Amino acid sequence: MNSQRCHERILAIICSVFDAYSAVLFLPDGTSAEGADLSAGAATAAATAALDRDSQLHRLAASFSLGDMVDAGTAIAPGRGLVGWIIRNREPLLVNNFDQRQSHLGYYRSNEEATIKAFMGCPVPGGGALCIDSKRQYSFSDKDQKILQLFADLISGVEGVVCQGAGQASLTRYYAALQVISELRGRISRWQQFLAEFLRLMAEATGFDHALFAARDGDGQNYILEGESHQLLLGKGDAPMYPIGNGIVGWVFRNDAPVYTEGTDGAPMAPLFGKGAHMPAFRSVMCLPLMINKVTRGVLCPGHGEPRVIPDDLRAFTRMSVDHLALFLENLYLKSRLRELLPKARLERRVPAPTPHDRPDSDTDD
Repeated sequence: MNSQRCHERILAIICSVFDAYSAVLFLPDGTSAEGADLSAGAATAAATAALDRDSQLHRLAASFSLGDMVDAGTAIAPGRGLVGWIIRNREPLLVNNFDQRQSHLGYYRSNEEATIKAFMGCPVPGGGALCIDSKRQYSFSDKDQKILQLFADLISGVEGVVCQGAGQASLTRYYAALQVISELRGRISRWQQFLAEFLRLMAEATGFDHALFAARDGDGQNYILEGESHQLLLGKGDAPMYPIGNGIVGWVFRNDAPVYTEGTDGAPMAPLFGKGAHMPAFRSVMCLPLMINKVTRGVLCPGHGEPRVIPDDLRAFTRMSVDHLALFLENLYLKSRLRELLPKARLERRVPAPTPHDRPDSDTDD
């Protein structure tokens, strides 16, 4: 399978995850905006590398759309329209109320662009832009933008992967898992059920033996082992609790940063939950923080019994998965707050506002 086909599969999943109308990927094509072709006979590899990126065209490398109006031959120069702005500035862009009178997209045929109401895009490491749009206003959020950037990072990794054999099998598994995780968020509303399905899926998709999830307790002094992909440490009693300073997991809670231990150098792995804690003999571990309101509320830990190299595409996949888990928890919290506030709002509507006659200190004559 070629690189374009790999990109198209990713874009299809992106459209599904964000409920977008179209997803497009622009990559540099080695042609300047003035139209000078950089053929092998006209320029050396060094000259190509030195090409001024502010004049280099970026062509549509792949797309996925619910319609058929994306122009496959689109080429955009840096600075031209919203896509060009992302390419030139190498910064993400979110427009939830798209106005054609102020800017343009440039990758649709005919007047299809007039139907677009929201746009979001991120730079691709190494050059290019990954963009999605919607026919509904206010479709995307800052959290969505963070997840889209992770997809852009993953696409950058695909550029260096030969999309055949084991490499292609791994990428396909990651993409399929992301789609299933997105569907879980809409299908399951209970936290424990969602977490169990999520951890089982994480173990299968990563190929690790086990996946654990630890959560910070209410006062932030301890963390609790709250879930696992299959029963290993959790029994029918209380969940194990550890001080926030214990082990690799405690370090992630305190430092808000991931830890990757491959075990390929033969060095002993630091204890996951601290010394003396009952733990399987993992040799390779990923510990990723789950951030809510800039605070680590949980840590996802896939672990493997043998040393294992953890490539960039696997790291990007697990980061995206943790963000989906955070979105589920944030939505769960918002729903809980809404249930608390709704009865109060109803009570306020039922109680009429007092009139001057009703007030004890009223000076109004009868």
